[in-house]
Amino acid sequence: MEYKIEFIDKNITPFGGLSLLNQMLEKIKLRELLFDLPLPKKGSNRGYEAVDNILSFMLSVWCGANKFSHTEILRNDSSLKKIFGINKIGCSSTFTRFFKKFDLGLNSKLSHRIYSWFFENLKFDNYTLDFDSSVLTRYGEQEGAKKGYNPKKPGRNSHHPLMAFVDDCRMVANFWLRPGNTSSANNFLAFIDDTLSKLGSKQVGLIRCDSGFYSDEIFTYLEKNTLNYIISAKLYTPIKRLIANIEKPWLKLDEGVEINESEYKANDWETARRLVIIRQKIAQRPKATGKQIALFGELIEHGEYRYSCLITNQTLPPAIIWRTYRGRANSENRIKELKYDFGFESFNMKEFYATEAALIFVMLAYNLISLFKHAVVKGDRQNLMSTLRYKFFNISAYMTKNGNSKTLNLALISKRRLWFIGLWDNARQFTLPVVY
Repeated sequence: MEYKIEFIDKNITPFGGLSLLNQMLEKIKLRELLFDLPLPKKGSNRGYEAVDNILSFMLSVWCGANKFSHTEILRNDSSLKKIFGINKIGCSSTFTRFFKKFDLGLNSKLSHRIYSWFFENLKFDNYTLDFDSSVLTRYGEQEGAKKGYNPKKPGRNSHHPLMAFVDDCRMVANFWLRPGNTSSANNFLAFIDDTLSKLGSKQVGLIRCDSGFYSDEIFTYLEKNTLNYIISAKLYTPIKRLIANIEKPWLKLDEGVEINESEYKANDWETARRLVIIRQKIAQRPKATGKQIALFGELIEHGEYRYSCLITNQTLPPAIIWRTYRGRANSENRIKELKYDFGFESFNMKEFYATEAALIFVMLAYNLISLFKHAVVKGDRQNLMSTLRYKFFNISAYMTKNGNSKTLNLALISKRRLWFIGLWDNARQFTLPVVY
């Protein structure tokens, strides 16, 4: 079929559904927060306002940009500028020049102010904190990009960021960018202190970490500060011997899953600690996590099981300890979403602190979306960002003006309009603090 093309002059945006998010941002007074931050000033009268740069950068992320070149998509979207009250959106080099003005001191101040503001406005206490690290592979000569642990791209340079997540409200609680040759536990105690200071008066009920943070120094610190923890243990030879010689009967939890416990004291520890041991039968659970254990070249239990161990200072039954720890897997899912849907791995520059600054605002964009899911979308299903774009944000729209009043015209079929009005009312009725 042949057809001709014609053009119209209406400024139509494909992201009209983001007006729902903007309603929420108006209620939480995000623009006022950004104005209060010590952001770099524009260099000339023709420059871009810092707050506009931050808003338009996060807006680009929400629309699907996962590298700086993708931010060009919104530059000529005048309807979206009107929705969010942005004067003008720069090109990709505008953002890179802007983030190059950031340094270590400024990043620390911004990070502390942003996270403190978030958790001051969450009516929730007794958090579960999950600490994790990730590998961000780099292909250029960026500052801090070093060769280190990189399972997917061995030998490649990378950054090795450290992150804290609040599992209860599905938000990032802290973030530090680090060189690629640092270990998971490097400078971890300072990171815990920084995270707790950002949470302010909030109580932390439990800390969960993977085996990268298995360290007597970390255990001792948490115990001295009366913080409950569950940390995955590394299966060193003494622990393997303990498992091989265990005499207590195993408790069956499920088909192919058994659990036991003991006390374990490494040679350089001052005190023994509780060790919860989980074994899963490979024949019944072929995808079970853990490792087969060999002593003197022989697999114990004939290699029928995979074993994993947890160190904890909690007194709960071992089955509850294991089930509680399994929730830590959510942090892995959040890191994946940050990488795939928020450009966590792709927004990088040559300057180390410029990259860290950009990623601080990527984390802010992520937390705001998490708040949007809770306050506006509601419901038990936790949609990924890619699903939010498809279901809620990708709605064609244009703005009209009649006197002093503005109207956003949305291209929605009749049966979806009532649904959208319900979401609109949720956004307009939203208030702080947020109850979880």
